[in-house]
Amino acid sequence: MTDHESFVRAYTGIDHPPACPELSLYLASEITPLWLATEETLKAVNLPPPFWAFCWVGGQAVARHILDHPELVRGKRVLDFAAGGGVAAIAAAKAGAAVVEAADIDPFAAAAIRLNADLNDARVAVLCADLVDGPRADWDVVVAGDVCYERPMAERVFAWLRRLAAGGALVLMGDPGRNYLPNGGLVRLASYAVPTSRELEDRDVREAVIYRVAAA
Repeated sequence: MTDHESFVRAYTGIDHPPACPELSLYLASEITPLWLATEETLKAVNLPPPFWAFCWVGGQAVARHILDHPELVRGKRVLDFAAGGGVAAIAAAKAGAAVVEAADIDPFAAAAIRLNADLNDARVAVLCADLVDGPRADWDVVVAGDVCYERPMAERVFAWLRRLAAGGALVLMGDPGRNYLPNGGLVRLASYAVPTSRELEDRDVREAVIYRVAAA
């Protein structure tokens, strides 16, 4: 086990995302030590903010949509982009995808994805790399949850996702109304009411919308 995996195990507990109770993930909560660590404290020890330790609403909605519509990924090659803890990737694997890759630039997220995949007996290949603007792999389906919370990332990622859609991939985004969700280039497919925590969001339930990204 790597040091990153040991860290994930030490600072999280096994829980079930509200929208996907059939899945198990290593998650932080108000009773786990990671919850008490501020962003400043993490920076002091040179750790990135632990986005991977929380199952964000957009990612849960994507995973729920995949589990409810397995025909979207069955037998296909799937990428879960900015995967965090990998909930959508795990859902795709459980839904019968032929190949599932989960990408995140944070090595702690990569460790969490590996642990979470093992926890769910799911085959997921982990890519700890920035894939945006790189060579296009032969993905049939690309999914992304909650990637529109910062303007530079949202603009860069969305342009790339639209290029992937133009290349023939089905590109799905899950978003609960983040500030930098694009105004165009999205086709609404479904919505899910996802219970959440007041420590993460400003309400107890958020509506997360699943969009198909239109080709550029």
